Amino acid sequence: MQVFLKLANLALLVAFPLSWFAPILRTALTGWFGLDDVSVISGIQALWGEDARLALLVTFFAIFAPMLKTIGLSLIHFDLMRRKVLPVLNILGKLAMADIFLIALYIVVIKGVGVGTVETAWGLWFFTGCVLASIVIGYLTGRGGGGSGERDSA
Repeated sequence: MQVFLKLANLALLVAFPLSWFAPILRTALTGWFGLDDVSVISGIQALWGEDARLALLVTFFAIFAPMLKTIGLSLIHFDLMRRKVLPVLNILGKLAMADIFLIALYIVVIKGVGVGTVETAWGLWFFTGCVLASIVIGYLTGRGGGGSGERDSA
């Protein structure tokens, strides 16, 4: 189980950045034009031009929180960090889910207004899967998987 958790968590170090560039939404203001793909990165770039504080918050939720958690779990799995930080890492993983909630909320609002077209794309499922996998890996690590736990005795 320890080897599986290590490998799965290391895979997230590659999967998360890929998910940031994958299309999460396809949008159009009217039905006359083709749909434009929106990724986490392109959405954050657009936000920086409109509202820097919101862009900073979304950047933290979408990029920094999941990567900090993944790196922290790797450090625990390889006995380079104490398991005592697991509660903090799990909070970071839950914060990453806030980003998915915001995306879902935007979809509902835009569809409800009826001004344009919004469709979910495969990248939303990919990003969501990465976040959920990170939560499961964190949970299983907390239950004793991954790392030998020798650093906790200090």
